[in-house]
Amino acid sequence: MSTITKPLQELVQELPPDMRAEVRDFIEFLLAKRGRRVGRTLRQDWAGALRRYREEYTSLELQRQALTWRGD
Repeated sequence: MSTITKPLQELVQELPPDMRAEVRDFIEFLLAKRGRRVGRTLRQDWAGALRRYREEYTSLELQRQALTWRGD
C-alpha cells in the first residue's frame, strides 16, 4: 500500500518514537494556530488614528514611522 493511501495513524506508527513526538508537537501547533483564528473579527478601530500626521509624512514615511512606533 502506498503512503498516500495509508491512514495517518498507520504512517505515524511506522516512525521511531522521537519522530512521533515531533508529529504530535506539530499537530498540537496546528490545532492551536487554528484555534487562535476562530471567532476573531478584523479590527479597524485604528482607522484614521494617524490623520494628524498626514501633513508631516508621506504615506510611505508614515508607514515606516508607524512600524517604529509599534516596535517592529
